[in-house]
Amino acid sequence: MSSTATAPTRTAGITVLPRSLSPALLSILRIMTGLLLLEHGSGKLLGFPGGLPFIDQMPVGLLWFTGLMEFIGGLLITIGLFTRPVAFVLSGFCAFAFFLAHFPRSFFPAINGGEAAVLFCFVLLYLAAAGPGPWSVDRE
Repeated sequence: MSSTATAPTRTAGITVLPRSLSPALLSILRIMTGLLLLEHGSGKLLGFPGGLPFIDQMPVGLLWFTGLMEFIGGLLITIGLFTRPVAFVLSGFCAFAFFLAHFPRSFFPAINGGEAAVLFCFVLLYLAAAGPGPWSVDRE
């Protein structure tokens, strides 16, 4: 019997997820990334959730700018509207945030607290290339 597109792929005796789930998982990755960005933005703009580190040390203008970028960008990424250009801009924004806020403390993200910025940067860069997935307003 021949394998079908929905059959799990076997690699060295280990069953992995079927390729047919890739589009849905791309959408889930996009939605979760957007929600996490939205959370960062709402923490800066609305104070919810509270307790974001170093928020009291940010200049007010920078706080509002980064909060708006994260809030509006996170909302657009979550619903999948203008995904590619928004993800590309936010990827650069996260890279800039890493070098501005984290890198001066240490080269290593695990030490300087920049793991989230680096991860956001590369996930958003992937979304800019891969697109929004099927569960989005601007699905392709």
